[in-house]
Amino acid sequence: MSDKTVMISPEKALPGRPTPLKIEDIHFVNQSSMSADPTAEQAEVLVGMGCFWGAERLFWNLDGVVSTSVGYSGGYTENPTYEEVCSGQTGHAEVVRVIYEPSTLSLKQLLTHFWERHDPTQGMQQGNDVGTQYRSALYVYDQNQMNEACDSKDEYQSLLGSDATKQITTEILPAGKYFFAETYHQQYLAKNPEGYCGLGGTGVCFPPSLAN
Repeated sequence: MSDKTVMISPEKALPGRPTPLKIEDIHFVNQSSMSADPTAEQAEVLVGMGCFWGAERLFWNLDGVVSTSVGYSGGYTENPTYEEVCSGQTGHAEVVRVIYEPSTLSLKQLLTHFWERHDPTQGMQQGNDVGTQYRSALYVYDQNQMNEACDSKDEYQSLLGSDATKQITTEILPAGKYFFAETYHQQYLAKNPEGYCGLGGTGVCFPPSLAN
């Protein structure tokens, strides 16, 4: 039995499959296309906050967010299934792809919600959800996003303090391939309002001067 909190190596990861999973493309909440590329006025980022059901709902409710979807990224397996990701044998994290309009919602504002609404100090778990797929992660698409992500991490770390148990473990990397999760996971809490939402937080919030 493998330890699901230990990141698998590329050599031992499941191979996956060449064919992407088929999904229904229309967003259940706002009827946007989930597969569309960002326009020139839009941007995208991938966020991992543990179970992706509650995290996706958090972002589709924000003004300035055009579309959201849930999927898998940060690992090695091509076009994985949910069961494969949960096995710990893919290296992927559960993530939300957020398409947003920076003129309405800046990346800094978006990241304020990211840091405050989960616990980025827990390593390979989030609450009672344990495994590499539940790690805190930010996958970005250009150097400006990388700089902003790292700056916001430093700001939030300063609010959490220097105690060894409060060190941020969030993985911040250039975005790799993003694989859509199965249709039943997309906008799950809109389809199942009483469903599980694992979002929590540290209880530490940005002061208004740092949140905008």
